[in-house]
Amino acid sequence: MKRALIICAGGMSSSVIAKKTTEMFRDNGEDIELNATSQSQGTTAIAKDEYDLYLVSPQTKMYFDSLAKAAKKTNKPIVSIPPQAYVPIPMGIEKLANLVKENI
Repeated sequence: MKRALIICAGGMSSSVIAKKTTEMFRDNGEDIELNATSQSQGTTAIAKDEYDLYLVSPQTKMYFDSLAKAAKKTNKPIVSIPPQAYVPIPMGIEKLANLVKENI
């Protein structure tokens, strides 16, 4: 199973998006799981090398450079989520799923 982590301000809205995207992957027979966490816990998760891909939410893009430096140490990809892929509607979930598949 591949695992991706959405890093956002508090992890609350991202948790809904992560759950819906994981459900879409499972419905399509893909073995990918998304989780979500806050920026501070995301830094810890990167350091522990717990995920295959890290995704930075639009509201935490100001932390992207520091998160990218941490991800580089573990040789794991990190990408910024565009706003249109960060909405919990089918079109947004599909865009986020495609972003994950392209980078994981």
